[in-house]
Amino acid sequence: MRGMETSSTVTIAAVNSIAFGGGCEVAMACDFRIAGESASFGQPEINLGIMPGFGGTQRLPRLVGEAKALEMNLTGDPIDAYEAHRVGLAHQVVPDHELLDAALRWARKLAGQAPIAIEEIKKRSHLPDLEEGLATEAEGFARTFGSEDAKEGISAFLGKRKPSFKGR
Repeated sequence: MRGMETSSTVTIAAVNSIAFGGGCEVAMACDFRIAGESASFGQPEINLGIMPGFGGTQRLPRLVGEAKALEMNLTGDPIDAYEAHRVGLAHQVVPDHELLDAALRWARKLAGQAPIAIEEIKKRSHLPDLEEGLATEAEGFARTFGSEDAKEGISAFLGKRKPSFKGR
């Protein structure tokens, strides 16, 4: 799961049913989570006398806040798709029959973005220390600003056309 988070590839979880325990932890490791209306999310390990073992105590608080994460991890109670969206665990809730189409729309949108910028944003978005994060963000900005994709993006913006990014 760390590999997904640190990869330059954007990941999207399309959750259409129960995402409990490890399934919820896999979804949390993705960059985006789209939920069908019937989806539910939970960390029920406590009910088995164990604890989350694949990032549930670390990723969940970063997504939903410490209080909600502690509640979910200590009670084992699941939340539905709408609550997941409200607390920041899901990015969008769609009717079940539209889930795949919604995830593909996200994928198409993201596939059209500048690859170097995506890589730099992902690389620098999860740093816990603000000072370190700001310093590394400046490095990433310099790398992206000097890229051919940046020149193309700015030119396309000024020319009122869609950019054609090449990943250079």
